[in-house]
Amino acid sequence: MTKIELTRFRNALQNRQAELEEDGRSGRGVLAIETSPDELDRIQHGKERDLAVGALDRNCKMLREVRAALSRIDAGIFGICLGCDEDISPKRLAAMPWTGSCIVCQEAADGLANQPWSGYTESVVARNGDRP
Repeated sequence: MTKIELTRFRNALQNRQAELEEDGRSGRGVLAIETSPDELDRIQHGKERDLAVGALDRNCKMLREVRAALSRIDAGIFGICLGCDEDISPKRLAAMPWTGSCIVCQEAADGLANQPWSGYTESVVARNGDRP
């Protein structure tokens, strides 16, 4: 990867980092608990807080990924898959410059994430079923 490409990625990541940090600061105002005598208002405020917490959680995760990508640029390993040490495709980096995985490793990780307890629950049920 050329210095110009790395500079372009660094700038894009720094801009994204600034956006996420600003969103995090401005999004916390919704978390304030408002009291209201009306039950429907309390329910509505609760739902808004739940949505805000979800958005803050997603932003925090993305911010960690962006900061990790900036660290990889500084370490000289940006664009190399953390799973298999192969180069990440330029198209993937252009779409998601914060990614640390090539598409093959990411698909494998996503497949495992969709079935976190499949083998574990079957073995626990089988063991518990064997007890008198």
